Amino acid sequence: MENQSNAGTTETTTGTVSMPAPTAWPIVLAFGLTTMAAGMVTDVSVTVLGAVLAIAGIVGWFRAVLPHEAHESLAVVPEAGVFATTRREVNRIEIAPELVRAWLPIEIYPVSAGVKGGLAGSVAMALLAVTYGLVSRTSIWYPINLLVAGFFPQAVNASTARLAAFDLNALLLAIPLHLIMSLMVGLLYGAMLPMLPRSPILLGGFVAPVLWSGLIYGVLDIVNPVLNHRINWLWFVISQFGFGLVAGIVVSRQERVYTGQAVPFMVRAGMEASGLRDAPRDGDEHR
Repeated sequence: MENQSNAGTTETTTGTVSMPAPTAWPIVLAFGLTTMAAGMVTDVSVTVLGAVLAIAGIVGWFRAVLPHEAHESLAVVPEAGVFATTRREVNRIEIAPELVRAWLPIEIYPVSAGVKGGLAGSVAMALLAVTYGLVSRTSIWYPINLLVAGFFPQAVNASTARLAAFDLNALLLAIPLHLIMSLMVGLLYGAMLPMLPRSPILLGGFVAPVLWSGLIYGVLDIVNPVLNHRINWLWFVISQFGFGLVAGIVVSRQERVYTGQAVPFMVRAGMEASGLRDAPRDGDEHR
């Protein structure tokens, strides 16, 4: 208590306050760590440079606080505040009364619509995949086995005839895998629906398949090398468009929901304070 009273007396007497001195060593340390990380994908010399900077930052930072923290004195200008009011009632807050801010779009499809579209699209995509198996004169099991070939090491050197044969383990794995992937795509589709609320078929049938096909083209060799080696990209893209078109048609048949309209931010944030809403007029019912 004595130290606090002495510090307060000193600040009042001299008109200054002691604050920690600014230092650039934390920035040097952060830059050194970042440079070390960059060296992992560039060159070992970059890593060495980052290590030197990081060590320098650590040493400099510790020297600034040990054995005693570095401080500097800042001038304090006291301001006497007087708080008084003569009002006898709470004043209402005016939140831009001349501006009515609308959320656009006014109506959107719910995320659940995208999930339903994803499930319907999964059926369409499965039918197109089976059709490819028939057209390619292999079998209906060929695209199913290719889908899960990455989970079976023996499928790497398997022949086309082996992949075209019925495999119960592959079928039991392919069904939930296909459904989970379709649900994830449908969920992403539902989250993107507010971007093109008036054109769900355009978003699902054209935009999303192009983006999804490009993403799979870049990572398929890592995720499923067997499928990447044997895939027919024409049929794959057709399947993606079929998935998206069916999903878009299903979504377009769902009921839209309204978005929140012209509600002040503080009300949307849940703040409860007098004056946030318009005062009831004479004769209006209290709600």
